[in-house]
Amino acid sequence: MMKKESLYTIPNLLSFYRLAAFPVILYLALSGYETAFAVLLIINLVTDVLDGWIARKFNQETKFGSKIDSIADLGTYILAFLGIWLFKRAEFAPHIASFSIFLGLFVLANILSVIKFGKFPSLHLYSWKIGGYIQGFFFAVLFGYDFITPFYYIMVTWGILAFLEHIIIQLIIPEMRTNAKGLYWVLNDKNRTS
Repeated sequence: MMKKESLYTIPNLLSFYRLAAFPVILYLALSGYETAFAVLLIINLVTDVLDGWIARKFNQETKFGSKIDSIADLGTYILAFLGIWLFKRAEFAPHIASFSIFLGLFVLANILSVIKFGKFPSLHLYSWKIGGYIQGFFFAVLFGYDFITPFYYIMVTWGILAFLEHIIIQLIIPEMRTNAKGLYWVLNDKNRTS
C-alpha cells in the first residue's frame, strides 16, 4: 500500500505562500511601488531557498511539493524579469545581448517542457538549483542595493549553462521526472537501461 503524501508540510506552505503572493507583488510592480515590490520579491526568493532546504533536511520532499515549487519558481522569475523591465531597464541596457540569451533560454526550457510533456519542468537539476541561488542573490542585491557588473556576468553565465543543460536533458528523456540531478546522472541512467 502506498503512503499518501501530506499536502500540509512547511515546504508546501512556503510554496503556497509564493503562489498567493504573486498577484500582490505583480500589483505592486505594475503600480510602481518599487520598494514594496523589492521587499516582497526578496521574501519570495528567501522562502524559495527555505522550502527546498527544509524539504530535504526533514525528509518532506513530495511530488506534489516539487510541482508547486516549480510553478512558484516560474512565478518568481516572471516577477523578477518584470521588475527588471519596469525598474532596472537602464542598468541592463549595456548588457542586453547577454541578458536576451539568458531570458531566451529560460523561456525555451519552459516552452519545450510544455510542448513535449504537457507541463512545466520540474527536473530540479543541481545546476538549476545553484543557478537559482545565484540568481536569487543577484536579484536581492539588484533590488536591495545596486547592479554589480561582475556579479551579473557570473549569474548570467551560470544561468545560460544551466538552461542549456535543462534543454538537453528534456530532449533526451522520454517523460518528465523530478530530481533528475543533472546530465551526468541522466546519461548514466540511460546507459544502464539500454
